[in-house]
Amino acid sequence: MKVQVLAAMVMLAATMAVGGEGLWITDFAQAKQLAAEKNVPILADFSGSDWCGWCIRLDKEVFSQPEFQAYAKDKLVLFLADFPSRKKLPDNVVKQNQELQKQFKVEGYPTVILLDAQGNEKARTGYRPGGAAAYVEHLKTLVGP
Repeated sequence: MKVQVLAAMVMLAATMAVGGEGLWITDFAQAKQLAAEKNVPILADFSGSDWCGWCIRLDKEVFSQPEFQAYAKDKLVLFLADFPSRKKLPDNVVKQNQELQKQFKVEGYPTVILLDAQGNEKARTGYRPGGAAAYVEHLKTLVGP
């Protein structure tokens, strides 16, 4: 049983670290720069990746799925503001994420915020049932096709 739990935790950590084939950025300044260069919005995921059941479910059902990744690749810059309980993040990332949590008044997880390249909030959402295809359609209503 312990081996199965450990294996699941390692797999989850790898998924979140890779963030769907390396699409997720953890440096907010870099995310804004890339969004400006690509002229696309930022999807900021405020997550408790290793303890929040809804965050884990959102990642498994949506963010790690090919339908979402194909849409996000050219239409979004993906930024992860993670608040794990078991995984240690670099101090500068912890500080950045705490400042962003306060700035955007994030009170629960997951909170998904769509931002422009300057970091201004355009829309807010979170977990939604229905899987990746439904989530992509939902995002299209918030940011356009």
